Amino acid sequence: MSEKDAAPDGEAAADTDGAAEDDTQVEPDADLVERVEESDPETIAREIASLRSARHDAEDAATEYEERVEDLEEQLKRKQAEFQNFKKRMERKQEEQKARATEELVERLLDVRNNLVRALEQDEDTDIRSGVRTTLDQFDRVLDAENVVAIEPEPGEEVDPQRHEVLMRVGSNQPEGTVDELHRPGYEMAEKVLQAAQVTVSDGSGE
Repeated sequence: MSEKDAAPDGEAAADTDGAAEDDTQVEPDADLVERVEESDPETIAREIASLRSARHDAEDAATEYEERVEDLEEQLKRKQAEFQNFKKRMERKQEEQKARATEELVERLLDVRNNLVRALEQDEDTDIRSGVRTTLDQFDRVLDAENVVAIEPEPGEEVDPQRHEVLMRVGSNQPEGTVDELHRPGYEMAEKVLQAAQVTVSDGSGE
């Protein structure tokens, strides 16, 4: 093979290498190239200056935006921390109020207990019923102040599983399944049952 014949292959190889290098470059837009060739240098210089100015403005705007985002993120973190602190303060305040309410109730109950102790300290021959009655009235006033209501169903009343504890079924002339007799009153506070009333229930036998 002659050098002349080999030349095209070499050129082809060189062209291939050039093509490989060109693959990494962005081909200019043909219209843009034609426009540049047809424009005078001063016009092109002004456009380049305008583009550079626009780019700088965009960079400044981007920087300002990032700073604003960081500022808002910091504000959000502070607000979250303030909310957590507020929540903890409210929880502590509620616990303190609950503790004070419990202390006040115990103080009133201690007065009741002191009266019972004094009643028991009376001479054996002394009738303490009146003192116990007075103390019981005092205790009822304490419960009333705490909005505690007694649950005392009447005979023949429908049984409420939420408020009544059935001890047994008995022979009774009350309608079947209704309350026959109250054995121990129950209590509820703010519509919440503290202690269910103990009752017997009629089997409807009429005995």
